[in-house]
Amino acid sequence: MRLVSLCSLVALLLSCASSPHPVRSEAPPDFGPGAEVHLLQRWAFGPSERDLAEVRALGVRGWVEARLARRDAPVSPVLEAKLQELPTLTMSMTQLASDYPGKKEREQALLDGRELLPPARIGLELSAAKVLRAVEGPNPLEEVLVDFWFNHFNVSADKGAVRWMVTSYERDAIRPHVLGRFRDLLGATARHPAMLFYLDNWRSTRDGMPRPARRMAKRDVAPTMEEDGDDEDPAASEPRPGLNENYARELLELHTLGVDGGYSQQDVREVARSFTGWSIRRPRREPEFFFRRRAHDTEAKQVLGQVIPARGGEADGEKVLDLLARHPATARHLATKLARRFVSDTPPPALVDRLAKVFLDSDGDLPTVYRALIDSPEFWAPEARGAKVKTPFEFVVSALRATRAQVEVRPRLVQALARMGEPLYRAPAPTGFPEGAAPWVNSGALVARLNFSLDLVSGRLPGARVTLSSLATPATPTAEAWVDTLGHTLLGTAPSAETRATVLAALSRRTEAASAEGEPGPVDVQLIAGLLLGSPEFQRQ
Repeated sequence: MRLVSLCSLVALLLSCASSPHPVRSEAPPDFGPGAEVHLLQRWAFGPSERDLAEVRALGVRGWVEARLARRDAPVSPVLEAKLQELPTLTMSMTQLASDYPGKKEREQALLDGRELLPPARIGLELSAAKVLRAVEGPNPLEEVLVDFWFNHFNVSADKGAVRWMVTSYERDAIRPHVLGRFRDLLGATARHPAMLFYLDNWRSTRDGMPRPARRMAKRDVAPTMEEDGDDEDPAASEPRPGLNENYARELLELHTLGVDGGYSQQDVREVARSFTGWSIRRPRREPEFFFRRRAHDTEAKQVLGQVIPARGGEADGEKVLDLLARHPATARHLATKLARRFVSDTPPPALVDRLAKVFLDSDGDLPTVYRALIDSPEFWAPEARGAKVKTPFEFVVSALRATRAQVEVRPRLVQALARMGEPLYRAPAPTGFPEGAAPWVNSGALVARLNFSLDLVSGRLPGARVTLSSLATPATPTAEAWVDTLGHTLLGTAPSAETRATVLAALSRRTEAASAEGEPGPVDVQLIAGLLLGSPEFQRQ
């Protein structure tokens, strides 16, 4: 029976999910009590039994260093077997476009007596792998960073041919560089067909490009470019003439300098000119980076006061990336985003200043910046703990980890994330999913989280099996004892007095209703576990 009265708990969640107080920066560096849980909340999607044991054995810094160096045990045979059941993860973009084509190609294949799978299968398998790696992977810190940087350099699988490119984008452009230099990460995303298509740079040509030359440039891409049409996006069948500023604008505003980074509209245009010719060969057939020489603007450019000489060709874009990756505004923008993600929605200015300096001094070495963040007093300050609201993905993964769920990802699990407002790999705008708390704490989203929690612990969620008796058993099986015991197991600490009272009140109402129907029985442990997962303490990190 679905719990009818969730209003009181939702109200409690809303009241506790307001913007956190700014974190003070005067406190000395001190891990303090509960350090292991706090570390794993921010850098590992919440504590799991395995990771808690490893942090306690290695110490906070030992655990961090092992994962920054990728000194991990190999993927477990169980996880490896699950990932091998997802064949699209290792396929090239060309293979995916061929084996999981659009509607027209599938209809023609059926006429020919063949059956081809729809491209939606790609997104489902990629989402399943994301959940599995976050729950069971050997390096949860790396998975947190892949999630962060993908969101920073967001592309959406909902845009045409990106659906066939997004698997490679995460696998080949994001994942290999999250523990390297920012310049390498920036360059990998700039060159990847997913980004070139998503922000339309593959269509961008120099202004005034005459039609004959444009046709020649089209032949440079492929002799049959018209075959690359998409039944859902026929206008994207070939590059359009003229300069397209979409990528240049987002490169400056989102990826590097930030909206207050000191650039002008003229800088946007000069950057766009620098990237003319950065395109894709056959986007819906054989998507790969291709420099269309005749589409490139060969004249000199000036970006942020720095002249890029004429006739630089493909290297013009690389020079822009070099300039942006080392710019002080980029250091500040990235420092702010990292501090917001890992410390507070209102990051302390002193922390941002220090992280920006570390970024510049290390030439954008990301592990060095991560270490500075983890070693900062602001990260460990009492005000920082429990100061962030989990995104739907963080919430689902942390619930699966805390309950030691046996996971076999099914479509309903992925759909649950969409219902909570985070359809994986389908953020609707280049800004990615929201970074702050406000969008995640409306009443509808919180009810969806509560329903997910109750379905998970009650065995109503296909693909995730939880055995509550393996988590904790109180010495005396009273309602109060169950709340306290499960609270320690699921939350890592005792539930607050307010949450404890709310859960016990809901349990009492359920018991009274059952008694009135002549169905009194043992304590409803599933209800207790579900409400604890939906509590303010579990929703925050």
